[in-house]
Amino acid sequence: ALNLKPEKGAKLRVLRWKRFVQGDEDMWAANTKKFTEKTGIEVRVDSEGWEDVRPKAAVAANIGSGPDIIISTFEDAHQYPDKLVDVTDVANYLGAKYGGWYPASIAYGTAHGKGKQWIALPMGCAGNCIAYRESHVKAAGFSTFPKDTAGFLKLMQALKAKGTPGGFALGNATGDGNVWTHWLLWAFGGKMVDEKNNVVINSPETIKALEYAKELYQTFVPGTLSWLDPNNNKAFIDGQISLTANGISVYYAAKTSNDPNLKEMAADIQHANMPIGPVGRPTELNLVFPMMVFKYSKYPNAAKEYLRFMMEKEQYEPWQQAAIGYVTQPLKAYESNPIWTVDPKHTPYRDAMKIMIPNGYAGTMGYASAACMADFIVVNMVAEAASGSKTPKEAAERAE
Repeated sequence: ALNLKPEKGAKLRVLRWKRFVQGDEDMWAANTKKFTEKTGIEVRVDSEGWEDVRPKAAVAANIGSGPDIIISTFEDAHQYPDKLVDVTDVANYLGAKYGGWYPASIAYGTAHGKGKQWIALPMGCAGNCIAYRESHVKAAGFSTFPKDTAGFLKLMQALKAKGTPGGFALGNATGDGNVWTHWLLWAFGGKMVDEKNNVVINSPETIKALEYAKELYQTFVPGTLSWLDPNNNKAFIDGQISLTANGISVYYAAKTSNDPNLKEMAADIQHANMPIGPVGRPTELNLVFPMMVFKYSKYPNAAKEYLRFMMEKEQYEPWQQAAIGYVTQPLKAYESNPIWTVDPKHTPYRDAMKIMIPNGYAGTMGYASAACMADFIVVNMVAEAASGSKTPKEAAERAE
């Protein structure tokens, strides 16, 4: 067993990203209250948009003060590993108890992704699937959802011709922009770096991905170049688009709405995993949430105890259920959470963390991969080539 012995008189401050589904925030608060009742440790949870959490976490690391725990995005822990409390004991305890961590969890949670020293505990990831209106896809002449990129482009062209287009975020959207553009790059065999961390982005495979992006973009609703994470949700709910890449939040919003039109829309929403490209295997990136304890905290044991408590089955499974699976688990045992089978529309999100590729691919996680994400290099490359502001070759050269 793990005996963390929280410090006397401990009080904790937690900063996390603002919810995209209300059930997540409500149940997180309820679990936090339960923790306080059990331990006597007061916990204040602040929430901000994830565009704001990342810079605040970097500032806290640099100046040496701020929240005890910050729950941020992607591999933020790899930008300042020496400023973080070692959480190996908690990670080993949870891994042993809950069937082990997925490879992506280890890549994001441990120093250089090597699996030895844990610098953060992954809360999980926001699974990303294609959310679409089934009736519109059928009306466009498709009885089943295409499984590959060639068929997917045909579907997008047919949806546009019918006046029910799709659209993917091409602005600096931390979640939706990054995840679909990395999926696209990798689907065609392109990658930022090779196994030795040499930059190989300017390749024939990348050019093929960018040529595909250009064709795909011609089917998008206008305005996607400036879309941030909330924009595609809004466009879908407003009926401006019939298809996008998103977490389960669009479906959640429609399903839990009191508006009868949205309830009707919820019945029509379906989800599919991202199509397979010429490389012939899934190439999904998903938005991972690292939970970090900072060395400046006066109460590191209390902070670790809070994270352990939140990741235990008694708290984690009801929280996943309240958020209808908005966060996919980092630990294998939670695959059997009934949330994934109670509604078949949830199931495509179940394996998001199991099958995803970490964004350091094909190299290692570290300062450089974190900086490439923070600078939106892949998103901007795809946006430039897709919109025609640069040729695919020019966009790849600039990214390089």
